[in-house]
Amino acid sequence: MTEKALRLGTRRSKLAMAQSGQVADAVSQVTGRPVELVEITTYGDVSREHLAQIGGTGVFVAALREALLRGEVDFAVHSLKDLPTAQHEGLVVAAIPEREDPRDVVVARDARKLTDLPRGARIGTGAPRRMAQLNAYARTHGMEIETVPIRGNVDTRIGYVRSGELDAVVLAAAGLNRVGRIDEVTDFLSVDTVLPAPGQGALAIECTADNADLIAALAELDDPFTRAAVTAERSLLAALEAGCSAPVGALADLLADGQTVKEMRLRGVVGTTDGSTLVQLSTTGPVPETHEAAMALGCELATEMLAQGAAGLMGERAH
Repeated sequence: MTEKALRLGTRRSKLAMAQSGQVADAVSQVTGRPVELVEITTYGDVSREHLAQIGGTGVFVAALREALLRGEVDFAVHSLKDLPTAQHEGLVVAAIPEREDPRDVVVARDARKLTDLPRGARIGTGAPRRMAQLNAYARTHGMEIETVPIRGNVDTRIGYVRSGELDAVVLAAAGLNRVGRIDEVTDFLSVDTVLPAPGQGALAIECTADNADLIAALAELDDPFTRAAVTAERSLLAALEAGCSAPVGALADLLADGQTVKEMRLRGVVGTTDGSTLVQLSTTGPVPETHEAAMALGCELATEMLAQGAAGLMGERAH
């Protein structure tokens, strides 16, 4: 008799289905059990409001978590950047697989790069974080741009460029990679230009805390370096008391000497959406060996950023 299929809860968007499908294959390999996708509609999927207005944090996650706690699915896959920073009682992030490219990318008309966009170019993005950094970059490089708030899936967003409504849109490289559309990118933005969202490019595989066998099986997909990096990034976000719709960018990367990884560098930025003020700092330390050490790295940088005035730039504090 074949073992019962594991049920993977996923959002219905093309991107969510693509990334959940990839995780399903990997879980099937480590457990030897079939995995079936269970599609769940979340509030973030049906609401037409801007993410910043509906609270940003957790709007794509709550329905998946409820399904987990009710036992309708065995595990769920989230884009880590959508996951609230507070630990959810009764649930555990059993695995954070190796991260995809964390960068943001531009899809622009006429194959243009960010620096080639026409004067007054309209650039679409749903993220205050991207607006803050793009506007700051434009100010310091003598460019004139207008950032336009947009929502919608990858097709909708790229559609605004194809129809001529916008000159460019900014998206996450990882998402385009996962849906097989990375060849439409016209410019990869250096993280020195735009720091990604905390956890961008990484997935979180979550299940109930009492399912020891599944936790052990899923743990085989965990990448310790990715986990340390995103833990530090999310700790920074939490210490700034910011939701995932706040204008905070963070990236932890590993600094290697030849083949040996020596240290982890954590960079953080927070700014006003018009780009007039940015607080941008970084810290470097030993690669965190424990969850606590990764958390401490994020807290330390957040404290420095708050001392430099970051709190006043956050707009609405997330409660």
